[in-house]
Amino acid sequence: MNSVAVIGLGYTGLPLAREACRAGMRVIGIDENPSVTASLNSGHSHVPDITDADLTAMLDAGFRASADESPLAEASVAVICVPTPLDGAGRPDLCHVRRAASALGDRLKPGTLVVLESTSFPGTTDDVVRGIVEQASGLRAGTDFSLAFSPERIDPGNQTFGVRNTPRVVGGCTRRCTAAAADFFRHLCDRVVEAGSAREAELAKLLENTYRNVNIALVNELAVAARALGVDVWEALDCARTKPFGFQEFRPGPGVGGHCIPVDPVYLTHWARTGGSPLRLVELSQEVNAGMPAHVVRRAEYLLNERGSALRDARVLLVGVTYKRNSTDLRATPAAAIVQLMRQSGAGVTYHDPFVDTWAPGGEPVKRSVDALAAAADADLTILVQDHDTVPLDRLPEYARLLLDTRGRLRGTRAHQL
Repeated sequence: MNSVAVIGLGYTGLPLAREACRAGMRVIGIDENPSVTASLNSGHSHVPDITDADLTAMLDAGFRASADESPLAEASVAVICVPTPLDGAGRPDLCHVRRAASALGDRLKPGTLVVLESTSFPGTTDDVVRGIVEQASGLRAGTDFSLAFSPERIDPGNQTFGVRNTPRVVGGCTRRCTAAAADFFRHLCDRVVEAGSAREAELAKLLENTYRNVNIALVNELAVAARALGVDVWEALDCARTKPFGFQEFRPGPGVGGHCIPVDPVYLTHWARTGGSPLRLVELSQEVNAGMPAHVVRRAEYLLNERGSALRDARVLLVGVTYKRNSTDLRATPAAAIVQLMRQSGAGVTYHDPFVDTWAPGGEPVKRSVDALAAAADADLTILVQDHDTVPLDRLPEYARLLLDTRGRLRGTRAHQL
């Protein structure tokens, strides 16, 4: 039986650990946050996609979480699932990957399979992880241990696709490393796709999310232009999506959020620019999407001015503040940028979101309104930021004094569009 160590027990690592438990493997989870490991060991999951019942089944199967890294010495497979965020200057930050690789290298035994799942630019597995692990362990990748990259493809809240039925891409530092990683993941996944090397697998992951970022930027830029030129972009999109080939639908919105789309293109453009081949289209798409919260605030100011009011001292209600529909996930939500810009303009902001009990973007709490319709009736301006199914969207136009719809859900009503 494989003894699997999963380093990082967040949105990526915990679902992987669950699947490994289901496959009959002995699984230890490593996380540097002791409150996370204590909660998991007591049967309480902090990841929405993993229920407490799921976690109980994992614990019954022998799963344990630890803030202590010593169990890594017993692992025959170690999978690194730590965050790869941006630093304070907006650049790729591999500090979590480096710490995980160092801890693993100090305890690595010959024959171990090491897999990096954390999203990063091509060369991270070969040039960063490999160097750290080899130096710390004295072992050589491809000879003494296997090293590969296999990108996570977790879509939080997706009830259809998970670890098991989402094709798994693997690419190793050598062909033997690729084969070792593929053999492991065939126990967890229905289909495994072998890349030519770790670099191709790393680029594939960045490509998947950058593709989305670029196309979202396209429709966001079209929405702004169409508004200025008097064309209904939503109707144009409805017409375009009737084509049964050659077109994939993307919809405008107040900006992008989550753990992938705002971050992955930065890793890609950093890699390309550092290598002397800047990706101008990708860089422009980042600029367009990052500018959408400011566009929302400008629209809000315009609509209030039309009513003879000002944004300063206006009472603004944001409806739905998570980055994703029907989700609790607040990571990089564009609603946070909207709040900050509103506050800078002197507006007072409240929010309604049935999935979010407390919210403090930038460390400053925003008052929560439990009743969406009563709050809309009291606000000078209501902005639909995220169209959760549990929000009474159809009734908002009846109650809101002034309503801005950033999602195109209330077309045909008195709501104003993005």
